[in-house]
Amino acid sequence: MPLTGEDTLKTRRQLAVGAKRYDYSGLEAAAQAGLRPSAQRVSGRTRNGRERTMKRSERALAAAAIFAALALAWPAAAQEVPQPGASPRIDAIRKAGALRVAVLANAPWLIENTTGAGEHWSGPAWVLAGEYAKRLGVKVDPILVSHETKIPVLAANQADISITALAETPERDKVVDFVLYSNTSVCMFGRADDPRFARAKTVDDLNQPDVTIAYFIGGAEEGWVKERFPKAKFLGVANSGATAPLEDIMARRADAAPINRIPWVPMNRKVKGLAVLPSANNCQDSKEKAQPVGVAIDKNQPAFLAWLRAVEKSIHPRLEAAEQKVIAQMQ
Repeated sequence: MPLTGEDTLKTRRQLAVGAKRYDYSGLEAAAQAGLRPSAQRVSGRTRNGRERTMKRSERALAAAAIFAALALAWPAAAQEVPQPGASPRIDAIRKAGALRVAVLANAPWLIENTTGAGEHWSGPAWVLAGEYAKRLGVKVDPILVSHETKIPVLAANQADISITALAETPERDKVVDFVLYSNTSVCMFGRADDPRFARAKTVDDLNQPDVTIAYFIGGAEEGWVKERFPKAKFLGVANSGATAPLEDIMARRADAAPINRIPWVPMNRKVKGLAVLPSANNCQDSKEKAQPVGVAIDKNQPAFLAWLRAVEKSIHPRLEAAEQKVIAQMQ
């Protein structure tokens, strides 16, 4: 169909708009200069974009460096003894020239040497107390306590820290704050030649109707055993002062029995033919009936507590090594 005059005018306007929207007038000059289309403008934009990207990268790297420096510096800063006035307890300890620690032997965390030769106290708790005293520039002053007074002595201000090994419990958390560095847990042991124990690969595998588990009546593990192994048979025996119902295991009256991970090591050394679960690392990493263990201070001493915990964290490998050394020497 031939175009009318009005159509021709409209078409010209559209072409004019299109030509304005897509202006190629600079292409020739660019081609003559040996550049790709709009290379000059693109080059400028790219260079500016790269400069902005480089600046952003530099700022990001600088920020990362600052954060890394702070991350490295924080542990060291946390270990620094609080300034005078920040912790009344630390101020009092420094003024007295002694760190008063409540002591009561509890292997392997705090060992008392009664021979009269060598160091009187040892173990990881003593190592930790010594590190605190060294950083404060004071001596360690041991204060003998009993099971009944090892916690009340703190509120009575007769000791600064109770370093006799204390298991953390909800009841104790209400009256003291803990600096945790170890744990206590339970192993399950039996005769290696007992087919019902030998077939078990994990502690869970002992929860079978044909497995008999012995426990001390009234002992700490009685309730736990009954809850942990609801399908098993139980044999409650009187405690004659032993660390575990070993006689019942050896006489085959029971297939398995609980024992704390600490006395398991020397018992296994003395008695041949036993096996343990969990078996990894000779049950020293057991999480069964686990409770954190540590030293304690009286409540409401935030600066003192933060410093104590930071120092413990910085020497934790030393404390682990000291504990393993004691366990290896236990008879």
